[in-house]
Amino acid sequence: MAQRSILITGCSSGIGLDAARTLTARGWRVFATCRKEADCARLADDGLESFRLDYEDPASIAAAADEVARRTVGRLDALFNNGAYAIPGALEDVPAPAMRAIFEANLIGWHDLTCRIIPLMRANGGGRIVQCSSVLGVVGLKWRGAYVATKFALEGLSDVLRLEMADTGIHVVLIEPGPIGTRFRQNAIARFEHWIDWQASPRAEQYRRKLLRRLYSDRGPDRFELPASAVTQVLIRALESPRPRARYAVTMPARMAGLARRLLPGPLLDRLLSRG
Repeated sequence: MAQRSILITGCSSGIGLDAARTLTARGWRVFATCRKEADCARLADDGLESFRLDYEDPASIAAAADEVARRTVGRLDALFNNGAYAIPGALEDVPAPAMRAIFEANLIGWHDLTCRIIPLMRANGGGRIVQCSSVLGVVGLKWRGAYVATKFALEGLSDVLRLEMADTGIHVVLIEPGPIGTRFRQNAIARFEHWIDWQASPRAEQYRRKLLRRLYSDRGPDRFELPASAVTQVLIRALESPRPRARYAVTMPARMAGLARRLLPGPLLDRLLSRG
């Protein structure tokens, strides 16, 4: 059987890096992309095929898709869209340019890349498009509104894409992780400091009492937190199952959130989520 190939984004650390290493060991040909050239060089030194792809840089998306087409002679089996960031803060304090930036990174860049990869999968007679969503694409929590908005949008986009690809042999799958041990919080701090003028906010005291503690205090892992390998194991199922599910929840909080969304009336769900 011919070696299967996959393009993975956001491979500098965390979920993307674990997926790239594990699938390579499993026999897949992995194209492991990163936003920064230095990270690509580090992965190449480790034996991975790596080149630059930054969702906020359309030219890099086009170049990466062309590079994949060249290396695979126009055929690709799978795409794992991964790699996103948060801008913590109350929604009333998130400026419009920040919202545009996060949608470019967490949704529009994903869509651009996906549309460039679909022709390679059509040439292959089918394929898998796996989207790394979040529990926050299922339920929303305070202080996370910008990120929540991108993930809710990704869920809807992926649902429609799955319907539209049904006659092509291309399966579209959502993975919805809860707390995973990555550098997500640390990366969010830089975005928060760049975009949110919290001291000028009418919620400044709430920031001091709640959000700043969460962001800057290293309280250790969440009690429900799982390693990035937990996502990789679900990714393998999404890639290799003959009939993959539309959604896979990862971690207990993600499974419980989906159940709560389906079963609880709106006011009760709001009260429950307000505690988060």
